Amino acid sequence: MRIPRDISGNELIQYLSKYGYSATRQTGSHIRLSTKTNGEHHITIPNHNPIKIGTLNSITNDVCSHLEMDKSEFFKNL
Repeated sequence: MRIPRDISGNELIQYLSKYGYSATRQTGSHIRLSTKTNGEHHITIPNHNPIKIGTLNSITNDVCSHLEMDKSEFFKNL
């Protein structure tokens, strides 16, 4: 499994919307997404192009943990 190196914040937000996440607020270049799927969950996405690899890895770990999904499955659909 290889983490994509060229994904922007907007692309990630559009992808996460397929899993029930929606933007609830924005402060500067950081957008907060929330979902009610599997309980309430909030995640902050930097609106950068591209997102740094460590930041993207941390975000996906958090989202996959909440959705009880395998990271390889998450990146396969990305």
